[in-house]
Amino acid sequence: MSLNHVRPWKNIYRRKSRQIMVGNVPVGGDAPIAVQTMTNTDGTDAKATLKQIEACAEAGADIVRVSCPDEATSQAMKEICRESPVPIVADIHFHYKRAIEAAEAGAACLRINPGNIGDDRRVKEVIRAARDHGCSIRIGVNAGSLERDLLEKYGEPCPEAMVESALDHIKILEDNDFHEFKISVKASDVFLSAAAYQALAEATDAPIHLGITEAGGLMSGTIKSAIGLGNLLWMGIGDTLRVSLSADPVEEVRVGYEILKSLGLRHRGVNIISCPSCARQGFDVIKTVEALEERLAHIKTPMSLSIIGCVVNGPGEALMTDVGFTGGGAGSGMVYLAGKQSHKMSNEQMVDHIVEQVEARAVQIEAEREEEEVHAAE
Repeated sequence: MSLNHVRPWKNIYRRKSRQIMVGNVPVGGDAPIAVQTMTNTDGTDAKATLKQIEACAEAGADIVRVSCPDEATSQAMKEICRESPVPIVADIHFHYKRAIEAAEAGAACLRINPGNIGDDRRVKEVIRAARDHGCSIRIGVNAGSLERDLLEKYGEPCPEAMVESALDHIKILEDNDFHEFKISVKASDVFLSAAAYQALAEATDAPIHLGITEAGGLMSGTIKSAIGLGNLLWMGIGDTLRVSLSADPVEEVRVGYEILKSLGLRHRGVNIISCPSCARQGFDVIKTVEALEERLAHIKTPMSLSIIGCVVNGPGEALMTDVGFTGGGAGSGMVYLAGKQSHKMSNEQMVDHIVEQVEARAVQIEAEREEEEVHAAE
């Protein structure tokens, strides 16, 4: 993380964790926090699954998980892993042979609960397959599927039970000299998740995968995830995340990125700063922002855009953005470039004009970045 010496109150000090690889994506250490999602297609339909994976990758997903419940899916995994633009995590429950098949098919990571794979012999076979094929492992603990003995011991799912389950599973892998793993302790309850993750972060140096599981639909799930994951990330906890929504997986990726962008932890695409609109607005702010979000979705270059309805806050917000538009009177507003007033533009033409300005600024930023890289290499 680069420290902000001008505004130290914006610094987030990430927990120190060791780094593993999920395919070609580093997780943990000083690597960027990876955004993950999961397909919901029929896993035996490789083409449909790959189409969804590609859409998620285009939206910014670094890693995609695919459920692997049966042998037919294991067969399809060969094509999925071979053609996927991002590393694939095979989601395994109970069937140790599916984990072995997924490793052989080219999965970059196996998501398992070592405790439900079977006896020690089966666990060792899965670990051997992971080691032989260069797979990492994610230990996935969920409040809804804790071991019976822990529920009897604690009476209900609680942070202590979840962390104990996680540490028991870690021990299984470490006893077999396997250390390429990350770990999660997910719950649908924000308080339970946050408390469990905080305790886990103190108990291990393994990379941590964040998630509020079964968070709900697009609106409610986004809010729960933003609260739970946002607070943990703000505390420096988390090396990869998935936002679990009853929605298109692409939406999970978008929400995950927005959470990271709001905390300054990842930068991708246009960060639109816009007002909620009021009677002072010089143009229809809400419709304008909706149109710009759609028109600028293809921009991957990190940059900022302010869309403010009037001059109360417009000029001040524009001072700190790459491109800005502030509503005025007589059907026009002021365009700001690099924080400075540039020219007036009619409200009727503003959307097309702003898109042009953002695209031009993106090209300029990329050219400056390439030039810096050339000078750094010299």
